[in-house]
Amino acid sequence: MDLSAAKSSLWDIIDKRKNEIVGLCSDLIRIPSENPPGNVDEIVSFISQFLAKNGIESRITGPAPEYPNIIAGIGKGPVLLFNGHCDVVPARDRARWNFDPFGGEITSTTIRGRGTSDMKCGLGAALFAMSLFAQGKIPLGGRLEIHIVPDEETGGANGTKWLVENGYADNAFACIVAEPTSSDTCEVGQKGQIRIHVTAQGKAAHGSIGNYVGENAIMKVATLLSRIEELRSMKGVYSESQTQVLFDSKKIAQEKLERPHVEDVIDHVTVNPGIIKGGIKINMVPDLCEADIDVRIPIGLPAKKVIAQFEEIIQQLNLNNIQYRVEYSEANFTEVSEPLVHTIVNNAEAIWHHKVIPAYQWASSDARYYRNKGIPTLQYGPANTEGIHSYNEDVDIEDVINATKIYSATICDLLVRR
Repeated sequence: MDLSAAKSSLWDIIDKRKNEIVGLCSDLIRIPSENPPGNVDEIVSFISQFLAKNGIESRITGPAPEYPNIIAGIGKGPVLLFNGHCDVVPARDRARWNFDPFGGEITSTTIRGRGTSDMKCGLGAALFAMSLFAQGKIPLGGRLEIHIVPDEETGGANGTKWLVENGYADNAFACIVAEPTSSDTCEVGQKGQIRIHVTAQGKAAHGSIGNYVGENAIMKVATLLSRIEELRSMKGVYSESQTQVLFDSKKIAQEKLERPHVEDVIDHVTVNPGIIKGGIKINMVPDLCEADIDVRIPIGLPAKKVIAQFEEIIQQLNLNNIQYRVEYSEANFTEVSEPLVHTIVNNAEAIWHHKVIPAYQWASSDARYYRNKGIPTLQYGPANTEGIHSYNEDVDIEDVINATKIYSATICDLLVRR
């Protein structure tokens, strides 16, 4: 088959059916699926109906009924896999939104609402691209499949992680995660994460004599937190093949975040004490304090090395009655030499008419579960990054339509029979 002709035909169809794509995305936005609490039954039902209407076989599976994962696909053979999550972070204070976060409002240039960028419009683009191949007019030389998961925003343990661990990605030769990126980057690597839960025990006493009697558990945690910033000096070690991607990634970080030295977010450890709980009354010496610390680790720096440095700080402080629990995932990446990367970059450049750069991300997503399985994986999806996990989230319609074209062209290149 002439792939150029197939792509052109698909792109014409996408342009003609632009309103359908935008409408699909708007419909997804109008179904609240905030996580927490994590109730996704309504949106899972909606997506299942869309798949059935378009002749795409699907089923729902998961570790428990409250974690419904959709697996849908067409064709047989080696699998080109898409991934998307249908949960979104909470909208929080509605008074701080300039529009209804679940209104799915469509303007002349944007779609508005919680999850437009992260990542219901990326999901909608992937679903629509898949529907174009379900008609059978373009013969596939393998299987086109999508995993739609309910819990990426809370770590993915019962979604993508569970699917990978239970063999649902075993036949995949490549994976595209439709998470938000800018139009000029595709993300080929992500930082790892260490979650540290600290518990400090003290001795209660009256607050008026607290400097002499008792042990203040909050002060123990505060002393530890005053030293935890030392981890930020640790950085990754990169191979020669990663040097250009690292350089580009740091440049992108500086351009997007516009803060002094913010480019270090790519190759250095970052530390965020995100939660601290302690004390029950102002005039009591607290006998218990807990803290949760989010540590992000760059590519080229093993998690155990960072954990060892954290433990060294604990020992140096010689604080009694301090316990901690650590959970971690390693940084992960896909080599830029992979055909998947070349294909996405080439198709994105053909659509956008500007350079598209493979880059490392300073955050993390479900992509890590596929990469840890050895599956070449990247992220590319429509986004306006300013509103992600914040207020007034939206996405440009042009981004959504172009993402649909890029996905369909990539399916042609990687899966269509020549």
